[in-house]
Amino acid sequence: MATLYHLNCVRIETPIQANVCGHCLLINEAGRLILIDTGIGLLDTQDPEGRIGKDLINMVGYQLDESITAIKQIVKLGLDPAMVTDCIITHLDNDHTGGLADFPLATVHIGAEEMANYESGNLRYLKMPLAHLPKIKTYNTNDTEWFGLQARKIAIGTETEIFLVPLFGHTLGHCGIALRVSDRWLFYIGDAYYLRIELTDNEHPVNQLAQMRADDNEIRLESLEKIRKLKATHPEIDLYGYHDIDEFDYFEKQ
Repeated sequence: MATLYHLNCVRIETPIQANVCGHCLLINEAGRLILIDTGIGLLDTQDPEGRIGKDLINMVGYQLDESITAIKQIVKLGLDPAMVTDCIITHLDNDHTGGLADFPLATVHIGAEEMANYESGNLRYLKMPLAHLPKIKTYNTNDTEWFGLQARKIAIGTETEIFLVPLFGHTLGHCGIALRVSDRWLFYIGDAYYLRIELTDNEHPVNQLAQMRADDNEIRLESLEKIRKLKATHPEIDLYGYHDIDEFDYFEKQ
């Protein structure tokens, strides 16, 4: 049986939101650990200007703290970071991938479109998170459906069912991640929205930020509509994004 841990591996302060999180998920199953996104890494906190850059730190509002990195939290849980065998990534923005270097032997799972976007020279991506040249497995075939959405099964030999679900727009290969543990479905939508209020309030200031940061805003809005429909038709699915601290607090208290 798998054990799930919700980890906040990012702290950002912005004019819109004073406490923006980085909601990662850790799966402990049969002596191995699987990370869903990795947050800011330990090396990032030790050499922030070298790995992230002063301009980006100031623009985003990163508040760097090594105690909230995934590797430090794993140790605090009494687990061995060497048990991390796989990291499943929504997209390659640095606040989702900075921790990859802390688990250099882990296989990185990512949508093929996202890898192509990264390799295209898109300036949104930093090179340091993948500079350690990890093993990367890409997925380019929608081989199944998940509650009416196209999906790509990640087969890594676990009882936990895991799927990449294309939610393009924020980046050209951005995917959500669906997983079932003990007959309970979670749907982590990454940065398909920054705050849950985007599902109901088109006038909230965060919508402008989401539009500005999107590689393709029209496709982003289509992905957002898919999430709205899924939420309306399947309220039993636990749905959450990466940056909404209220969502993180809800899951952490469960």
